[in-house]
Amino acid sequence: MSVEKINSLKNRAVPQILSHATKIPGLIFVSGQVPVDSEGVVVPGGIQEHTAQCISNLGNVLEAAGSSWEKVVKVNIYLKNMDNFASMNDIYEKLVPTPKPARTCIQAGKLPNDVDIEIEAIATY
Repeated sequence: MSVEKINSLKNRAVPQILSHATKIPGLIFVSGQVPVDSEGVVVPGGIQEHTAQCISNLGNVLEAAGSSWEKVVKVNIYLKNMDNFASMNDIYEKLVPTPKPARTCIQAGKLPNDVDIEIEAIATY
């Protein structure tokens, strides 16, 4: 089975210990994306702006891998605080195409750089 490592030039560079995504025949596994810009700086705002940035970053990786949000089959969302669920969901509902993929959302103990959200996805291509 072939395994291809994918990195989007539109997102911040990642250390050599991981890739933005891994592509195998039929599937793309997108690493968790946090609300940072192309320079790796957390974007200003709260959970809604951060959710939008994570979704945008995921879209960049999906595009680099030859896929799109329309082909996402599973999403995992990690929130710093589950009290942000409704606000996150408002943005997710607007930005993620219908039909929505299967999804899990949990409160995580601590996220990288103490951000309030991280989103990962699995897609076809």
